[in-house]
Amino acid sequence: QVQLVESGGGSVQPGSSLRLSCAASGFTLANSAIGWFRQAPGKDRERVSCISSSGVRVYFVDSVQGRFTISRDTEKNTVYLQMNSLKPEDTAVYFCATDLGTRCPRETPYRGQGTQVTVSS
Repeated sequence: QVQLVESGGGSVQPGSSLRLSCAASGFTLANSAIGWFRQAPGKDRERVSCISSSGVRVYFVDSVQGRFTISRDTEKNTVYLQMNSLKPEDTAVYFCATDLGTRCPRETPYRGQGTQVTVSS
């Protein structure tokens, strides 16, 4: 059974950092890419970052380039999203997802429940 569980969200001030975790079970990261998505109220879902099954290819949406990094621990079967220099526009529910393919997913057939990130002063 595929399961994804996010953690690490919170309320922070602009300029702060957070690290989100996505613990996967029911499949192995070595075979499947993982994407981080976010959705803010009234806005479309946005793919923020992803990492391929090889761990070599990564993607970041332009708005987070240079501020966010993605990594994974295959022993823990967990993917991390390190978010630095957070801005109010980063406020959203963040969730991880996979389609069990090797390339970065664009759809989210398997996803976690999400974790809230709020950036405000």
